[in-house]
Amino acid sequence: MIRRLLALLLAFSAVQPATASTAPGLNWLRSDHLAMTEARSQQRPVILYLEAVWCHWCHVMDASTYGDPEVRALIEQHFIALRIDQDLRPDLANRYRDYGWPATIILGADGSELRKRQGYVPRDEFLALLSGVLADPTPEPAGARPAPAVKTAAELSEATRQRLQRRHRETYDPAQGALRSAQKYLDRDQIEYALYLAEGGDADEEARARKTLDAARALLDPVWGGVYQYSTHGDWKHPHFEKLTRLQAEYIRVYALACLQLKAPGYCAHAQSIERYTQLFLLDPARGYMTSQDADLEPGKHSAGYFALDDAGRRRLGIPRVDRSVYAAENGLMIEALVALYEATSEPAYLVRARRTGEQMLQTRGLPAGGFRHGPEDVAGPFLADSMAMGRGMLALYRATGERDWLHRAAAAGSFIVSNFRSQPGFRSALRGSSSIVSDSGIDEVLAVARFLNVLARYSGDEAHLAAARHGLQWLSADALALSRSTESGILLLAAETASEPLHLTVLGAKADPLAQSLHQAALRIPAGFRRVEWWDSAEGPLLNHNIEYPQLRRAAAFVCTARTCSTPIHQPGQIAEFLDAVR
Repeated sequence: MIRRLLALLLAFSAVQPATASTAPGLNWLRSDHLAMTEARSQQRPVILYLEAVWCHWCHVMDASTYGDPEVRALIEQHFIALRIDQDLRPDLANRYRDYGWPATIILGADGSELRKRQGYVPRDEFLALLSGVLADPTPEPAGARPAPAVKTAAELSEATRQRLQRRHRETYDPAQGALRSAQKYLDRDQIEYALYLAEGGDADEEARARKTLDAARALLDPVWGGVYQYSTHGDWKHPHFEKLTRLQAEYIRVYALACLQLKAPGYCAHAQSIERYTQLFLLDPARGYMTSQDADLEPGKHSAGYFALDDAGRRRLGIPRVDRSVYAAENGLMIEALVALYEATSEPAYLVRARRTGEQMLQTRGLPAGGFRHGPEDVAGPFLADSMAMGRGMLALYRATGERDWLHRAAAAGSFIVSNFRSQPGFRSALRGSSSIVSDSGIDEVLAVARFLNVLARYSGDEAHLAAARHGLQWLSADALALSRSTESGILLLAAETASEPLHLTVLGAKADPLAQSLHQAALRIPAGFRRVEWWDSAEGPLLNHNIEYPQLRRAAAFVCTARTCSTPIHQPGQIAEFLDAVR
């Protein structure tokens, strides 16, 4: 550990002075000896601000917290301000590294620790922290730290948010899992929101997610794999046997995400079974993924008896018809699903298929302006669904490979959507003028496109992408619309994502460097539905959204930024998860 920290010191040439300096309006001391001497002389507590000069959240805290006049006045009147770059002080970095950067430690005049806070502390929370120390300058009991306030999107009123949360709970079926409805299926938004809450420590939501994921296994074809569309009669025992490619993709992706987050290999096995089915029945290697397989061997004749047979028995009678049409939307969803399965299993074949499909779609469905056509020729298109799904797929490919071209393609698809499909209100499903009957997008499509544009904006840095995502949330958040059906989970998830920063994992190192490759693989296996994973090889120039300045290091490293804190350089793949476990 000490050797690693000393190596970090050698990577930086800047040396901070031991005397006072000015930063965001405060007269910061840079020497702990001088600060403690003044603290004892004036009988004031010390605010130790451990920063990293390259840390995004340090810059945010400088501007929004320490830059606030009320915060500055309170510190100047009652505290000694001590600011130290943790890279120059291995002893302090080692003591507080589990807190990430920035780290805030308030010390008594005698050197005792009174309060410790991890990461970025917003202005209001910081004022409360300082006032609390002045009112009670005794060490904070272990476990007494208050939970940080949950930030919600301004477009979603508190009353609407509470009603949506109540509906999210009330629409869950505790006996059967999934939604309370006559048709049983895996609702993507319900599961993803439950996993999002479970990631934050909600044990009840984790239990609901597990119950639904386990129950939905009943829709898996036990012979060929693949999932049936739904079950009727309010249970999982009466499946309708059609197999839609878009559903296969969503189930693969959700089960892969659950496999990683819940550390449940059985969910990976379930996703792999579905993927094997798509290879056998829905994939045309020369063209891409086809659209669906019929529910009936004979049109109009229910096929429960057929699907009860084994493989040989089914094949003696024939194979239900496969719709051989190849559409961009289904292929984009399959690309994203294959990447998710690759991340969960580290099996290279899934990434190979995802990449091949992406290249096929660019050649056969790509439009010069960055969007995608539906089929070989658009009839009443282009459509929003195709550019959105392919944008999601290409963004996933960028995450998994670090190859810049995929990100540029995803950003172009996002810009095509903003330029051609954004409307008042919401989004259009097709270009206006391409059909005599043009409808606006429904709730599900607006949800999906807004979530895509929101995460894309974090990679692209394009404010137009972020503004369009918020435009979608604004349309969805109107009471009459938001409460009209059981999509409350998706709206809540979108609101949470637009109001926060994604988990940000960046690997610094050459693409040919084995250590950088290992770090990137470890970053991909970190479970988080809302994340930004990038691989910066400096030989390729700055990242598209180069909003964090990283240090120049002698060997490959990973950096992790949560919603409020950033790590020191990480050189061992296993330490990425260790850091996140510590800060959580």
